Amino acid sequence: MPQSLEGRVALIVGGAGGIGTVISRLFAGAGARVVITHMPGLEEAAAAVVASLPGSGHLALPANVADTPSLLALRDVVRERYGDALHVLVNAAGFTKPVPHADLDALDDELIDRMFAVNWRGQFATIRTFAPMLKASGDGLVVSISSIAANTGVGSSIAYCAAKAGIEVMTKSLGRALAPEVRVMSVAPGVVDTSFVPGRGADFNAKTANSTPLRRIGTAEDIAEAVLACATTLRFSTGSTVVVDGGRSL
Repeated sequence: MPQSLEGRVALIVGGAGGIGTVISRLFAGAGARVVITHMPGLEEAAAAVVASLPGSGHLALPANVADTPSLLALRDVVRERYGDALHVLVNAAGFTKPVPHADLDALDDELIDRMFAVNWRGQFATIRTFAPMLKASGDGLVVSISSIAANTGVGSSIAYCAAKAGIEVMTKSLGRALAPEVRVMSVAPGVVDTSFVPGRGADFNAKTANSTPLRRIGTAEDIAEAVLACATTLRFSTGSTVVVDGGRSL
């Protein structure tokens, strides 16, 4: 049976999003007290997610991963509410905008900078902010959401692929740097049935499913279960990426 997370505190950054919501639900169901973050202005949606979680002691707080001062403020509130130790940090916040790979001019400097600020720098800044609390737990875990685009080079834009490749390099580097007190993992989905990528609809999903060995695209539950496994069953793994893509990258 999966290990219980009773008594543990899990911070799900981006926990009000499509995948983040399901991750939050599974961690709460395993007994963890869950803190989810949301962008400022989305308090109502985040409150609804918290209200839907099983168990008690959950909380929703605003944070912007591209703004380190907001992460420091988040850390202070989490520490005040739950103490000095944080057991799990899940980096589920992200952003993308589809840009055809051959359209080099469309991938301008501003979009590149935003892509890396949210999808790489923000993940690193969050880990940097909470590393002392994760170490204080004596058995901390970081799980970042990557993508098979990190290795296939096929994704919503070249910058997105590059940022996700950076997540997997960071996972390896921090797996060494933060051991043994903190394990660092990433989960790499293929195409997932959420609204994360603007403009992708039923036709795209059906075409992708037909060309995927397991003949379907992923669900938020598929990804969330892999994240939960990092915390419960993959206890001797660090610096590794768990691929959850139905064989699409084969």
